[in-house]
Amino acid sequence: MSGRYKAYGEYKDSGVEWLGEIPGNWGYISISRMFTRIKRTGHIERELLSVYRDYGVIPKSSRDDNNNMPSEDLSPYQLVEINDLVMNKMKAWQGSIAISECEGIVSPAYFVYSPKLIFNDLALPKYIHYLLRNSIYITQYLSRSKGIRVNQWDLDPDEFKSIDVLLPTKEEQFQIATFLDHETAKIDTLIDKQQQLIELLKEKRQAVISHAVTKGLDPDVPMKDSGVEWLGDIPREWHSKSLKYLCSYNDEVISDSTLGDYEIEYVDIGSVSSSDGIIKVERMNFSNSPSRARRLVRDGDVIISTVRTYLEAISSVKNPPKNMVVSTGFSVIRPKVYLDKIFTSYCLRAKGFIGEIVSRSVGISYPAINASDLVSIQIPYFALKEQTQIAAFLDHETAKIDKLIDLQLLQIELLKERRTALISAAVTGKIDVRDWQVPVTQTESDEVMA
Repeated sequence: MSGRYKAYGEYKDSGVEWLGEIPGNWGYISISRMFTRIKRTGHIERELLSVYRDYGVIPKSSRDDNNNMPSEDLSPYQLVEINDLVMNKMKAWQGSIAISECEGIVSPAYFVYSPKLIFNDLALPKYIHYLLRNSIYITQYLSRSKGIRVNQWDLDPDEFKSIDVLLPTKEEQFQIATFLDHETAKIDTLIDKQQQLIELLKEKRQAVISHAVTKGLDPDVPMKDSGVEWLGDIPREWHSKSLKYLCSYNDEVISDSTLGDYEIEYVDIGSVSSSDGIIKVERMNFSNSPSRARRLVRDGDVIISTVRTYLEAISSVKNPPKNMVVSTGFSVIRPKVYLDKIFTSYCLRAKGFIGEIVSRSVGISYPAINASDLVSIQIPYFALKEQTQIAAFLDHETAKIDKLIDLQLLQIELLKERRTALISAAVTGKIDVRDWQVPVTQTESDEVMA
């Protein structure tokens, strides 16, 4: 980066250890002098907003990956006005803090700060937005957050308001914000393209899985009507049976007498991805786990979300630690000896099977499927040798697709790192963009990756 952008001609010691040296003409002021915390409630008619690490403050409805359900009573929700500073106090250390460019309401658990009169004299909202979301400041939020569990660390409001805000002149702030708007837009465009490719690859993987578990590997085999909507036509020698005849429930649980400091690997609904079968676990002491989380998971089990089923949280489990525990929102299904475990895991992650779960679920905010309805869903059943062949084929084919997805994810991470470094360098004065102008001609990918 230093090869493309020049530094300021003169720097000085800021006097703040974590800020280090800053350009000679820059100053700083504490957040407490710029903002005041405010609570405006009772605006239930306003649009729901959320704070995203990657997008800032945006309407909740504009994203389909925010599965937190709002309260039925919106009266305690807080009004956010344009240029307010909004923070998710439990995720500020992850970057969930932003200056809002829209009006609406946010959760009572958020902190909302209104700019004081001095703000307009000294600062531009867009510059402050970039500044407070850069890595140096996020590190400060982390160091000033408190709590027992990482995902429940709260940023102390008194600590937050003592943080110093770097302030170049308003003219420089405008130039920095304009520069970052332009450069980050190019990076974001490339990230979007990589993400679109990933979605196409995931769709291809799902199609490969769904076809193999319902049609087999021989394109010339005679077919018959299965009589099951999600299966459609299946090979003539195949059959279909309800889950209750082919699998059993794993009801093994941790004993209530287990010591509180016993470490478990906890899995909740948000930790599972049906599209790739990945499970993310949170390590915690047994005493800190949700009170009813007791069900253990063993090798070959398939965990299926029975609540909030629109999340499609289904995954097979290979070689889990002996202390893996799932939340009560899961059923743990164990294939019987005449089912190949790997084939079964693919079958239960097929799009049609997931669709059956969703269609049989009851409820609006928290749709759920009861156990009897779940085990009544039919899956294909045929010779174990052929199941194993299909499982091996899918392992091979999905591994190739997963490799391509991993390459795209790596590119996205590199682009995000580039974006983060560029923002940090600009808002902290490591590079001087006062003379920067929008290029007349440019090659997008060459510009960004240079």
